[in-house]
Amino acid sequence: MRRLAFICAVAAVGIGAWPTRAADTNFPFDSELRLDVAPKRGSKRIPVLQVSPSGQIEIVLWCVSGKGTAVFAENTITIVPTSMQDNQCSPDQLAEDKSLLSDLAEVTSWRRDGEVVTLGGPRTLRFRMSTN
Repeated sequence: MRRLAFICAVAAVGIGAWPTRAADTNFPFDSELRLDVAPKRGSKRIPVLQVSPSGQIEIVLWCVSGKGTAVFAENTITIVPTSMQDNQCSPDQLAEDKSLLSDLAEVTSWRRDGEVVTLGGPRTLRFRMSTN
């Protein structure tokens, strides 16, 4: 009986000491964040965001690219594209980029879980931190 009690005690201590991953509470500044989608047919390009600690943001969509600002307050975020440039795309490509840019401008919150950053708004956008 003592042996069983000892095993249970060791197991309880072991379970309590098991390492758990705490939720990441820091935004991954200066990391390349790739939208969690497959590339468009005929292209390898995937939309990317890169945010500096000062709030400057580089935005590269499927076709359009440019700069903007990101304002943070705890787990809230506001993205304001300021200078976007059309890279001579088809009307269909421009429409998709315009939609994604609109989604980014409507983002109100962010959450990080390891290598995944989720931007919340009317449409949820998942980004993965680039590991290369």
